[in-house]
Amino acid sequence: MPKMKTVLMSSAIPVSFPAGIPLSRNTRCSCIEISNGSVNPRSLEKLEVIPASQSCPRVEIIATMKKNGEKRCLNPESKTIKNLLKAINKQRTKRSPRTQKEA
Repeated sequence: MPKMKTVLMSSAIPVSFPAGIPLSRNTRCSCIEISNGSVNPRSLEKLEVIPASQSCPRVEIIATMKKNGEKRCLNPESKTIKNLLKAINKQRTKRSPRTQKEA
């Protein structure tokens, strides 16, 4: 089998990065501090679940409160938060039942 040589070219070849990939190696997560406390579902205005990505290696859950618009980062590994997400998903499926033809 013939040996293959790898040749590296100097800066003569322009390098481009696809859009959306940060040039730095720093992670850019939205949540700096994560709350382990529970949240009353009735006090929530919005709940955002941001999946892990190249820019942030962890799942982030951001709760926006109705009363003051405060945003809280919740621990996605917390049993309380997992139960909250299950309850929300259950409510969604009750609101929009799908028939077998749509599936």
